[in-house]
Amino acid sequence: MTGSGKVKPGYSRSLDLKKGCVEMVHGSGGRAMAQLIEQLFVAAFDNEFLRQMNDQACFQSFNGRMVMSTDSHVITPLFFPGGDIGSLSVHGTINDVVMSGAKPCYLAGSFILEEGFPLSDLKRIVDSMAQAAQAAQVPIVTGDTKVVEKGSGDGVFITTTGLGVVPEGIHIASNNARPGDKILVSGTLGDHGIAILALRENLSFHTSIESDTAALHDLVACMIAAVPDIHVLRDPTRGGLAAALNEIALQSFVGMMLYENELPIHEPVNAACEFLGLDPLYIANEGKLIAICTPDDAEKLLPAMQAHPLGQNAAIIGEVIEDTHCFVQMQTRFGGKRVVDWLSGEQLPRIC
Repeated sequence: MTGSGKVKPGYSRSLDLKKGCVEMVHGSGGRAMAQLIEQLFVAAFDNEFLRQMNDQACFQSFNGRMVMSTDSHVITPLFFPGGDIGSLSVHGTINDVVMSGAKPCYLAGSFILEEGFPLSDLKRIVDSMAQAAQAAQVPIVTGDTKVVEKGSGDGVFITTTGLGVVPEGIHIASNNARPGDKILVSGTLGDHGIAILALRENLSFHTSIESDTAALHDLVACMIAAVPDIHVLRDPTRGGLAAALNEIALQSFVGMMLYENELPIHEPVNAACEFLGLDPLYIANEGKLIAICTPDDAEKLLPAMQAHPLGQNAAIIGEVIEDTHCFVQMQTRFGGKRVVDWLSGEQLPRIC
């Protein structure tokens, strides 16, 4: 089958995608597994590479430096305002690839399915992945499926691997931050984490916030076109802005100074954090990025970001400073300063 919806000769029946569930036999390597792959995964992800039905994808090599990233997604709940584990798995891996300045080219997807998981939910997730990959024009070209006994998983876990190529002349890395550089973010912070937290059974509360999950490769391409000499790009996912900046500071052997008044945070996110005793600087994002560049380049980069739909709320939020301790600090709106330290413990488990 190549996405036509027809069942190949030799298959006894079609999958019951409305009432059926994942069974152990779907991971056995036999006819039932072939049905699952053909009628669900290949039908959704159909492309010339996947259609070869090999254990690997074969494609032409690229000129330039290759980039590869892999990411496992174990989020709960699987469906949330603004997205689901399917679209998140595509967006997250694309973003990890493009934070090097690379053009994303191909994705691989691996599924661990729990026995008893509804096939209707699995189809919804797979269709969401397919739509996200198609919208990003980054095909899913190979993958794997395993089934575990009921109680050994949490419905579905997805691992995606991305491959991209860095254009000549682009050298973006986390150890490139220099004292005097400006720190920019592409938009409001904490949206994804709060959208997920609002659905947790033991913490349910109402919020209008939706996840910001999005593929950032087009935004990054526009940024590089405006400023080829961006020093650092990073997507602040688990651990939020605080964790990402602490990592960069340590890798570049510099300090950071943030300005609280400049941080773009939706009021409902601030309110939820105050209610729950959380700090929005540590809340995960899935469609935002950090950029670090020289002050002159920042003046060109900011309007280029704000002109893109995914960067409309971009802002300059701080600067890189000399500090042998590699501290990240913040100047508060009251004129004082505080250290924005590494996250201690697990603030929000299972959010990406």
